[in-house]
Amino acid sequence: MKPTPFDMETDLPPIPFDERHCRLALALKDAGLPWTPHVGCFVWDFDGHLKVSSPFPGKVYFILNLGHFLRIFGTLDRVVESLAWLPTWHQARLLCVKLEANPKDVAAVWTPELALSPGEELLALYTVLLKTLQDAGKGKVGRP
Repeated sequence: MKPTPFDMETDLPPIPFDERHCRLALALKDAGLPWTPHVGCFVWDFDGHLKVSSPFPGKVYFILNLGHFLRIFGTLDRVVESLAWLPTWHQARLLCVKLEANPKDVAAVWTPELALSPGEELLALYTVLLKTLQDAGKGKVGRP
């Protein structure tokens, strides 16, 4: 069966990832965001390692079968090295708790007055996570 690609014109996106999310996810990776690849994660193939086309735009993939990614990359460490994790809203909120992000920063992401779109709210959570990692001194030298 031939896969049916995601159609930006007619399909509702399962998650609001665009170039801004991907770039910020790469900054999170560079800042030391902890991640162990597992089923249920969205990832961005920033260097184009995956030769199979993605059903999602922008080289975004979903890990449905971790074994497939391990066959391509060989080890979990190579998966982590080669891809940028795109945490979902739920994963980003859990990370805020796990990394002890400032509760006021997290609470400021959503207020009735602000009412951000889902994509903007996720960007705001990524920004809180990046600030948390940088404040904790876990940051690494960024990419050139």
